[in-house]
Amino acid sequence: MNGVSLFANVGIAEILFKEVGIEIKVANEIDLKRANFYSAVHPHTEMIQGDFTKKKIFDDILTKSKKSDIDLVIATPPCQGMSEAGKRNEFDPRNQLISYTIDFIKELKPKYIFIENVPTAIKTKIKINNKILLIPDFIRAELDQSYDINEDTLVSAMDHGVPQMRKRSIFLMTRKDLKLKWNFPQKERKITLQEAIGHLPEIDPYLREGIDFTLMKFPKFLKKKKVATNISKWNLPPTHSWKQVEWMMHTPSGKSAIYNSQFFPVKEDGSKIKAHHNNYRRMHWDKPSRTMTQNNGVISSLCCVHPGRKRNIGANSIFSDPRVLTIYELMIISTIPTNWNIPDWATDSFIRKVIGEGIPPLLVKKIMANIVNK
Repeated sequence: MNGVSLFANVGIAEILFKEVGIEIKVANEIDLKRANFYSAVHPHTEMIQGDFTKKKIFDDILTKSKKSDIDLVIATPPCQGMSEAGKRNEFDPRNQLISYTIDFIKELKPKYIFIENVPTAIKTKIKINNKILLIPDFIRAELDQSYDINEDTLVSAMDHGVPQMRKRSIFLMTRKDLKLKWNFPQKERKITLQEAIGHLPEIDPYLREGIDFTLMKFPKFLKKKKVATNISKWNLPPTHSWKQVEWMMHTPSGKSAIYNSQFFPVKEDGSKIKAHHNNYRRMHWDKPSRTMTQNNGVISSLCCVHPGRKRNIGANSIFSDPRVLTIYELMIISTIPTNWNIPDWATDSFIRKVIGEGIPPLLVKKIMANIVNK
């Protein structure tokens, strides 16, 4: 099966496609940096970098897709305009990109269509020809006559072998002449963080105050770093400020530092920080991780701190790993192969951002296998 990937990011969704016999022939990404990353990890795909809404780019992708005998369109229009982690601006221009995707599909007439986005996509309105529609209603109105479309579009990655509570809205469509129904695979048992990353060694964070201060607070920092990076160069200690690290050292697994009786987040003037209950929160060992966002490298972001382990220091108890997950750990919980060929020029923050935006490839592979094997 040959495919085209629209709004391709860096190609996370299609990492495991070859395992189920799918080859992405053509891909499109507007951002040059992401397009170059995509080409580094998918060197055999023709990447067309540019704005999909521009006629020249649109026509180029369409022409090359027709020449490549494309069976499958996979599209992930940007979700920042509808994401719960974003500002949720009604009629954000990025929400309108679905209309260009539909136009492309009508021209190409592929056998199979996979359109995914954040769960709130099903409640998001767009304006088409001065008419306001919900995105699902628009998709069905435009494609229902030519394609069979799955009824239930909400899926959670943790129900399909992914140790992450990532929910997505995914439209699965098959051309009516194929007479095939495409639905999500059967649910599986949930995989916990203990199963996914519990075997990995403790890592102390690198403190922004410098190496001398880091070694004063964490005398075993260098030894632990060596053990961690011997596993992978991407298992590098994250960098944080001491004040945030200290708050998390006194925060148990599954809890937020904002509820600590001592060592809770404070501003520079000493006043307590008002925050969401999932800010400054450690994850649970006995559950999958929470959804990783673009800001997964920031302790104060939404539930992205390592679960940690209780350690008794004299009469006091503290918790290990007062830090966010390493990139290596992020790859594991996102089901990205740990030998993923990340280009050396990619920065820590950029890698974290694209992983936070990507759909777990194991989930996509299992959904694809459901139609490939029919």
